[in-house]
Amino acid sequence: MLKYTRHPFIDVGIATITAFVRKRDPEQLTEADLDLIADYIEREYVRQPLKSFLTVAFTSNAWFCQDAYNPDKPNLSEEERQTRRRKRELLAEAHLRQWSINRVSSGGDQDVFLGGPITTVELSGKLQPGKAARAQIPLTFGDTYINFFAEGDPGLPVSGLALLALQAFPLGCAKCAGRLLAVHSDNPRITQHFAGEFLVENRSAVQLAQASGSSKLPETRFSHRTLLIDVLLRAYEKQREAHEDDSLFSLTAYHLTNSGQGADLNLYHLPMQTIVFLREMSSAHYAAQWEPIVRRAWEVPPQGKKGAEDFAPRKNWLYEDLFDLPQNAARFVRTYFLRAALRYAQGKTDPRTGYSLQDEAILVSWSIIDSFLRRIMGMEKERVEQIRQLGDALADYVARQNDRRFFRDFFTVQRYDFFRTALIKANLAYVRSGKPPFITLEPYIAVFEEGDGVAQMDWRLARDLVLIRMVEQLYQRGWFQSNAEVLSETVEATVEE
Repeated sequence: MLKYTRHPFIDVGIATITAFVRKRDPEQLTEADLDLIADYIEREYVRQPLKSFLTVAFTSNAWFCQDAYNPDKPNLSEEERQTRRRKRELLAEAHLRQWSINRVSSGGDQDVFLGGPITTVELSGKLQPGKAARAQIPLTFGDTYINFFAEGDPGLPVSGLALLALQAFPLGCAKCAGRLLAVHSDNPRITQHFAGEFLVENRSAVQLAQASGSSKLPETRFSHRTLLIDVLLRAYEKQREAHEDDSLFSLTAYHLTNSGQGADLNLYHLPMQTIVFLREMSSAHYAAQWEPIVRRAWEVPPQGKKGAEDFAPRKNWLYEDLFDLPQNAARFVRTYFLRAALRYAQGKTDPRTGYSLQDEAILVSWSIIDSFLRRIMGMEKERVEQIRQLGDALADYVARQNDRRFFRDFFTVQRYDFFRTALIKANLAYVRSGKPPFITLEPYIAVFEEGDGVAQMDWRLARDLVLIRMVEQLYQRGWFQSNAEVLSETVEATVEE
């Protein structure tokens, strides 16, 4: 009866209907299922808290909040109440049950979303074509804006099934910052998982608000980007429990308002490579190393403020920064994997101001970086291996020679010529002591240079990657335990600028 279309609003609406009747595939839906969701919408959209909030999806011209058709207004005669009630029922029928009306429009228009003919409905004694605009389809123009629509014919032709999906769409979205958050994926199971999770939360929130007499639908616990990662990781957990095929996919979140005071839309995209990295980190092989890093990225209570004991974090900064990968890869690596404190943090609850390699060297993990470089940055396996080998060689040199000054210089120098000079001096000193060089030309050039003494654009990132391997190896050898002051001297230099 219904099928996914690749249009985010329609697909989220179809997924919501499917989840509402607890089925797995929209093609399993029956007319009885559609009646169930239509009955729920007709009953709840005209009541608080949904009546007010859902104007962000359908504007204040939506059928369920038309004041002229409100039978519950005070000082109305019984006859007027009955008239208004009947008019609102007709509006509900037109928006929710067109699919059951066996009357095909004579205009020959086809549904722009699902294909097939549109229907006509009777409103105010007249047959109206199955056209929809801003009060039914978020982020389109109004009924009379002819320039927006094909051939100057106002409204988009939609079938009753598409219109019901659009009406169900907000129930499968989260409420974040006064807007709707809809999630769409090229994997229909993921779209349905998000819609189902948000539907359960929304129905529970509606019941609680009505029981307490509140007219407001509560906000989600987390910020929108943190919420996306949290729900996505729970989807992975369910997939593992159900032994489902975990095929590759990407997802896009639509943070939108259709308010008449200013429609707006922000997009948040998680590409396939980021999702694959997250899935790998949630596996048993990485969880013991990954989870402490995630845990330290949650907001912290503001110090010295009353009510801090009741503080509930809304953001996980690592989750938030995932959406800017790979563009912010260098800062991401330095902050979360090298534990460099941020100089300009986002308020008093940002935990990244307290990151310190001196206290958190145990969190430094090469295996995580190895996955990050392959999955997120698409780095060739050969260069990853060269970085690892160079880190091993430098860690071995520092440990054997106890060259604290070299470690400090390698960590802190910000100019490439100074950085290269420090490496050359240490290498020469090592050779003069009768030992083979700890670094040779080809590996060095492969990691840091493009050739002819020209540094790679990302040489600082390469230096941080080598450092991560060095720190992990030196920590495992116990070198930091007997040279703790070396880390304290470099803490200030790890502050991200």
